[in-house]
Amino acid sequence: MTLTTQSPTLLARGIYKDYGPIRVLQDVDIEVAPGTTHAIIGPNGAGKTTLFKVLSGELLASAGSVHFEGRDVSRVAGFARVREGMGRTFQVARVFQQDSVLDNMAVAIESRDCAHGRGLLRQLRVSRSASMLDECVYFLNQVGLGQRVRERAGVLAYGERKRLELAMTLALKPRMLLLDEPMAGMSPGDRVAAVELLARISSELSMSILLTEHDMSVVFALADRLTVLNYGKVIASGTPDEVKASAAVREVYLGH
Repeated sequence: MTLTTQSPTLLARGIYKDYGPIRVLQDVDIEVAPGTTHAIIGPNGAGKTTLFKVLSGELLASAGSVHFEGRDVSRVAGFARVREGMGRTFQVARVFQQDSVLDNMAVAIESRDCAHGRGLLRQLRVSRSASMLDECVYFLNQVGLGQRVRERAGVLAYGERKRLELAMTLALKPRMLLLDEPMAGMSPGDRVAAVELLARISSELSMSILLTEHDMSVVFALADRLTVLNYGKVIASGTPDEVKASAAVREVYLGH
């Protein structure tokens, strides 16, 4: 885990989110430094998912600002934030289950190229050049699926589908990963493998990672910094040791 004093990759200030008369987030600040992993934690109903959606652009904040690499993306939709360099995975793996592992990767790469004015996706066909196939296999090897290219994605174990989704996200070449409950539904063995994979990706690619996660062993293994929410407010933010030492956090979430 690497700490840095560079300008933040992601900076959110004064985030509010209301659903009609219900205030879900109140004056939330969060900052993710380049090359670091930042976790959002808190009890059920704390507002973690809503904050994650605001930061990723799935929802727009009722008030406050979100800056990505110095650019104000507060009113930018999620798909456009992906084009800006954010890559996102979801609690339930989103892959094309009827298609092969290779086809899933090809679609991700073609989508990326189309967004940059290249590729053939708008013509509803997928290029299968040698360079694309090499790139597909490269990213699949990164997540341990290089030998599964011909298999249908739907026959993969759940943890393997999550890894395929991660490979597809990495193929977009993001500068920041946003991972929504990356370990949800995984077996204990898959969780260990996933922690090792994310730690390696963070180290080798010097990529900023923002994640929400309930498993505290995962959080403390991966995170450089944590933000703790309770009832839509930040009650603590700091290093894992600082958060563990917080009386407020122990009272509402981690236990005494």
